[in-house]
Amino acid sequence: MSAEQSDDTLRRDTEEDPPVEHEGPLSRASDLLEAVKPRLRGWLHLGTAPLALAAGIVLVCLAPTGLSRVASAVYAVSSVLLFSTSAIYHVGRWSPRGMAVLRRMDHSNIYLIIAGTYTPFVLLVLDGALRAAMVSLIWGAAIAGVLFKVFWLNSPRWLSTALYIAVGWAAVLFIPQLIGGTHPATWILILVGGVLYSVGALVYGLKRPDPAPRWFGFHEIFHSLTIAAYVCHYIAVSFVVYTAAH
Repeated sequence: MSAEQSDDTLRRDTEEDPPVEHEGPLSRASDLLEAVKPRLRGWLHLGTAPLALAAGIVLVCLAPTGLSRVASAVYAVSSVLLFSTSAIYHVGRWSPRGMAVLRRMDHSNIYLIIAGTYTPFVLLVLDGALRAAMVSLIWGAAIAGVLFKVFWLNSPRWLSTALYIAVGWAAVLFIPQLIGGTHPATWILILVGGVLYSVGALVYGLKRPDPAPRWFGFHEIFHSLTIAAYVCHYIAVSFVVYTAAH
């Protein structure tokens, strides 16, 4: 095995899985992770964060009703939290204790963006008991997911991946109602975005493909897919928000 192959294997084995709870020898684990992570790690989300903030402000300001503004704000905040926290965590250099805090926030935000994305569709398309049930379902699942990551930070990667996908598709039982209240282009964008998020989760879970480990590895593919999914869902949310009064 060449030195480069050895470095790439080491990077895959240590990436996202450092024991980050205590000081001492774990500081060396933090240094090792910093040394082997791809150079573009976090920069895609760093560039997306201010764009998501600007897009969120536009969405809220142009929302025609009070309820649509609330729904837009929930979606915008969850989006900005996702990209900004990811960028801070992945681009910065942190102590083991700082890594533990940021990693919990980074992973927890995945559940928040799922619930935050569902919120405009649930509030603006559904009504009555079905709306209340959906809000309870998606935010209950998100809170459970956040608690799961807070108290079991180093859970198996396959389990985290499976839970992300399961929570993301939890509302599939209500798809007929959502489709019935939206334009076909809207729900097609919702589904395409969901597929992109799911493929990204699988790439994260499998750590494959890993095309250029020193610059653009599997995690960068994962981040790219989350950005593409966000764009699809932002357009879909915009359609629903801007027609909320009609």
